[in-house]
Amino acid sequence: MAAPGVSARRDAALIRVLTLAVLVALWEALGQTRLVFGEALPPASAVAAAVAREIASLSFYRHLAVTLGEVAGGFLLGALPGVAFGLAMGARRVLGAAADPYVAALATTPKIVFLPIVMLAVGIGPGSKVALGAISAFFPVAIAAASGMRAIPPVFVRVGRAFNLRGGQMVRMIYLPALALPIVTGLRLGLGVCIVGVLLGELKLASVGLGFLARDYYDQYDFASLYAVVAIVFALASLANGAMSRLARRAEAHR
Repeated sequence: MAAPGVSARRDAALIRVLTLAVLVALWEALGQTRLVFGEALPPASAVAAAVAREIASLSFYRHLAVTLGEVAGGFLLGALPGVAFGLAMGARRVLGAAADPYVAALATTPKIVFLPIVMLAVGIGPGSKVALGAISAFFPVAIAAASGMRAIPPVFVRVGRAFNLRGGQMVRMIYLPALALPIVTGLRLGLGVCIVGVLLGELKLASVGLGFLARDYYDQYDFASLYAVVAIVFALASLANGAMSRLARRAEAHR
C-alpha cells in the first residue's frame, strides 16, 4: 500500500495530466471549427507540428541560444546585487526603513518603461535585453533577501555570540541556514520575471531571439508557429521553475 504522501503526489499528477488532456482536446476542437478567434486560434495539432518544425530547424537554436544567454546574463547581473543589497537592507534596520518605499515603488513599476533609458545607456543590442532582465530580477531577490534577514530570530544571533562564534562561523551556522529558503524563493521569482523582461525587450526591439521570432511569426500571420514559440518558452520556463523548486525544497529540508 502506497504511503499517504506518495498517494497524494500520484493523485495530483493524475489530475494535472487529465486537466491538460481536456484542455488540449478542447483547444483542438475549437481550432478545427474556427468558431472562436478564427485563424488566430489554430488547432493544437497544427501547433504541435509547428513545434516539431522548430525543434528540427537549426536557425531556431540560434534564436534560442541568444535568448538563453541574455536570460543568464540578466539573471546573474540582477540576482547577485539583489542578494547583497537585500542582506544589507535586512541587517541595517535604518537603511532598510529608508530604502523600503523606493524599492517597493520600483518593484511594482512595469520594467518595460525602463527600456528607452536602457537603450540610451547600452544601445539596442543584446545588452539592452540583459539590462532589462537584470532590472527585473533585482527587486524580487532583494526583497526576499531583506525579508529573510529580518525574519532571523534574534535569539539565534544571541546564542551564536554567547558561544563566541566568529564572523565566518556566524554566517555558516546561523545566517545561511535561515536565509537559504527565502533567498532561493527570491531567485525563483527573479528568474521568472527576468525571462519576461528579456522577452519583452526582444519583442520590442531585436533582430534575433525567441521574442523576435514570435513577433516575426505574428507579422507573417503564421499563428501556429507563433503558438509553437510560446509553447517552447513555456516548457523551458517550467523546467527552470522546477529546478528552482527543487532547490527550495532542499533548502527547506536543511533548515
